[in-house]
Amino acid sequence: MIRSLLIANRGEIACRVMRTARALGVRTVAVYSDADAKALHVRQADEAVHIGPSPATESYLCGDKIIEAAKATGAEAIHPGYGFLSENADFARAVAEAGLIWVGPSPESIEAMGLKDAAKKLMRAAGVPVTPGYDGESQATETLQNEADSIGYPVLIKAVAGGGGKGMRKVEEPADFLAALESCKREAKSSFGNDEVLLEKWITSPRHIEVQVFGDTHGDVVHLFERDCSLQRRHQKVIEEAPAPGMDAATREAICSAAVRAAKAVDYVGAGTIEFIADASAGLRADRVFFMEMNTRLQVEHPVTEEITGVDLVEWQLRVASGEPLPLRQEELSINGHAIEARLYAEDPAKGFLPSTGRLEYFQLQTGVRVETGYEAGDQVSPFYDSMIAKLVAHGETRDDACCDINVMCRNADIWPVRTNAGLLTALTEERAFLEGRFDTGYIEANQERLVAKPPLTEDGLDAAAVLVLGSPPTDENLLQSGFRLNATPIHHALLSVDGEPVRVEHWPEPSDQANYFGRAFRSSEGLIKFDQGFAYRIGPYEVRGSGHASATDGDIRSPMPGKVIAVDVTEGQVVEAGQRLMVLEAMKMEHALTAPFAGTVAELAAHEGQQVQVEALLARVEKAEN
Repeated sequence: MIRSLLIANRGEIACRVMRTARALGVRTVAVYSDADAKALHVRQADEAVHIGPSPATESYLCGDKIIEAAKATGAEAIHPGYGFLSENADFARAVAEAGLIWVGPSPESIEAMGLKDAAKKLMRAAGVPVTPGYDGESQATETLQNEADSIGYPVLIKAVAGGGGKGMRKVEEPADFLAALESCKREAKSSFGNDEVLLEKWITSPRHIEVQVFGDTHGDVVHLFERDCSLQRRHQKVIEEAPAPGMDAATREAICSAAVRAAKAVDYVGAGTIEFIADASAGLRADRVFFMEMNTRLQVEHPVTEEITGVDLVEWQLRVASGEPLPLRQEELSINGHAIEARLYAEDPAKGFLPSTGRLEYFQLQTGVRVETGYEAGDQVSPFYDSMIAKLVAHGETRDDACCDINVMCRNADIWPVRTNAGLLTALTEERAFLEGRFDTGYIEANQERLVAKPPLTEDGLDAAAVLVLGSPPTDENLLQSGFRLNATPIHHALLSVDGEPVRVEHWPEPSDQANYFGRAFRSSEGLIKFDQGFAYRIGPYEVRGSGHASATDGDIRSPMPGKVIAVDVTEGQVVEAGQRLMVLEAMKMEHALTAPFAGTVAELAAHEGQQVQVEALLARVEKAEN
């Protein structure tokens, strides 16, 4: 068994690997950038090494620095986690050449499956059905446009390297193809150092089904059944579960067997995932499931597989990397119950899922259940890395049990002031379509307006807020007396400010009942923060002021987050239409288009391409067109 391990990653996956390593008696070494100097994975490691500035390109993506850190600390092996260098064949080769153990597949396997176009050709040759599309060598814009026109719209542009939704665009119309291609290639180049793309036909009613595979150095490969990862936003997974809802035994056997054949075709060693896209318009059927790609690493969603199989996949990784055979044979693996994972992102769904950064002044997740995170209260959410801050994992005897438990976990995610998608997750796990397993990859987008809407405080939550803010009885200035007359007993009502709006509290609890109404709340510098239904509500006494309205003609374009301006599409004095793209901001490895709020003229251009900007920085100003 490996005795010392360097984890070439950060956040929750670094903490997750350390947990298993510690249980096996393996010494752990962390690496960290400037932004992560005080991060949880650094605090939990036996030893930690600083490897550079905050940008990943100067730290976590610098393989030579990581290998140097391993040698300096006496680490025997390197675990790459997922993302960063986990699917980089050159790094895997360099690790081996340095005399260290690489906890992952061989460089040859990574190369064979790491590029989506090459992998599809390999699978096609092996008789595995693949999604219709184009994966030819030519990257000429004209060729790609013509191929897209031939495939038929909608079409999906995908970076041949990487994953996580980066470098991926759905194109509805031929006129939109070139702009989408340009953005896709630019994002792919930034994220993976490779701007080559392939094209796929967009499948109606698509379900994202993947199979966990595992191979050892003795030639054995097993599968650990399937996962459903169909609930996504912007091509990034939000909720994953195992087994897949509606999966029959025949279809399971067909795709799991195909996954094992695919892994064997590249002599696969370690943990990997074969991803399929299913046309679920007529339910899950073996003849309507197509190979998409292989992820040659541990997946973010591996906990749901662990929960239904009872297997610690990180332990398997370390044992296989140490030369041991697979701990279990295929016939010894079985499905036990149902598991669901919800990804908690630091983002604001109501603002187009824009990333949210800053200090976690309050960070409380449900205890007594499985939570994977790389953060604690007081930690900083950095703009330099992926926005996922935790994974909530529920396991039950039935899918209904798991659905109920995951909903409770999402409701109890109390975080301030960083915005999260906990409210969306709460709403999503209450949807009838979710509870009945009737959804596809477009479900969140199709129902986004309803799912991201912030509901009013529940009656119990409002009552608790009234007591916590105003005390009991309420103060005179916040008390309305219905039917008041001298010496009469007033009927108590109160006005509260909830997120800046007046809300009338109809019920007032007796002092003896107040303990039952407090619920989950936190006193911050901005007043009382009441947590309810996955959302945070700012509560205070309502103060009546003179009326006034903000100008509806404000054309200031400000940065919604810290980031880098990577494209400017307009010049000062240019006439623009409402919704026209003005510039593109890159933050947390994603591109965000900033558009004109109305038709008018670019009166001021305050940012240029390549400029680093802070949140709320003025980027441009549009003056409204005269009617």
